[in-house]
Amino acid sequence: MRITSKGQVTIPIEIRNKMGLQPNTEVDFLIKGNSVHLVKVKPSGQSRGQKLVAQMRGRTTVKMTTDEIMALTREKE
Repeated sequence: MRITSKGQVTIPIEIRNKMGLQPNTEVDFLIKGNSVHLVKVKPSGQSRGQKLVAQMRGRTTVKMTTDEIMALTREKE
């Protein structure tokens, strides 16, 4: 198996099936001596969207209320 120029490898289907590695499964790499271990990350209880919102919360620099922002997205009649 080769690593691509982008650092990617394909996990064989037999291993993905056996380990339950579905698309969008979070994984991590652990280094143990001269070996690298791929491990499935246990779900944190938060969805991907919830994690994104938590990361973004409090980062805005715009001093507008939600109503003002929403008004910008609505058509004026």
